[in-house]
Amino acid sequence: MDSNKESVAVQNHVCSSKILNRDVKVDFYMPVNSTRAENLSLLLVNDGQDLVTMQFENILSNLFENNLISPLLCVGIHCGADRKNEYGTAKILDYKGRGAKAALYTRFIYEELLPFIRKELNTISFKEKSFAGFSLGGLTALDIVWNYPKEFRRVGVFSGSLWWRDKDQEDAGFNEDTDRIMHRQIREGNYSPWLNFFFEVGTQDETADRNNNGIIDAIDDTVSLIEELEKKGYSQQRDIKYVELTDGKHDVPTWAKAFPDFLRWGWGISTEVMD
Repeated sequence: MDSNKESVAVQNHVCSSKILNRDVKVDFYMPVNSTRAENLSLLLVNDGQDLVTMQFENILSNLFENNLISPLLCVGIHCGADRKNEYGTAKILDYKGRGAKAALYTRFIYEELLPFIRKELNTISFKEKSFAGFSLGGLTALDIVWNYPKEFRRVGVFSGSLWWRDKDQEDAGFNEDTDRIMHRQIREGNYSPWLNFFFEVGTQDETADRNNNGIIDAIDDTVSLIEELEKKGYSQQRDIKYVELTDGKHDVPTWAKAFPDFLRWGWGISTEVMD
């Protein structure tokens, strides 16, 4: 089923995945006035059902119609029933064994979804590719971009599950500095100077304060991950955008509020007048 919202056409597709052994719903949010797919940037978004809830086509239309962002194809990937296993970190399970299918999900993205998108649009390439997601979907987007940096330009992480760890915090010897999986991957990984990172977190994302420092874990985990990126060589002035929303919650309305900022940060058109 296709629908239009002025400058954005929404196409609903189903990608049959042999790797995940299920049909995956994917929604294309296409700029109506774009001509060649090769001139489009591609943004993949985990938890694509949340884009439907936030009426994402309205957000995108407003930005296109006001000439605020360059041509961008957004593809919302709906999650499956086994979300906590398909999402996560592909190389390492969390302490409860969750993320057992994350490696398969990564394969699905590369071996099935990207070819599916190219076939539907009759194109062999895009101007650039990026990935985003919400909560556990945000962690997954970051995991994929970090481990396949040559494929991507930027990543957007909204209320990311950056607490994801391979040891329970109640276990003896738990150390958040070494047991949070994504933090460790960044610390042990390589610097890719072209990558850009966007992080959003709300001050009411949760109430948990694991280390009793007066700061909720969602903020702590995000800020400390940014610190790991900075140690690796990335700069908040150049490569990283951090948005902390006062009264922001772990919900779709908060992510909808932050998404235009993400899009303008990543694909914004400069309004400066040249002399």
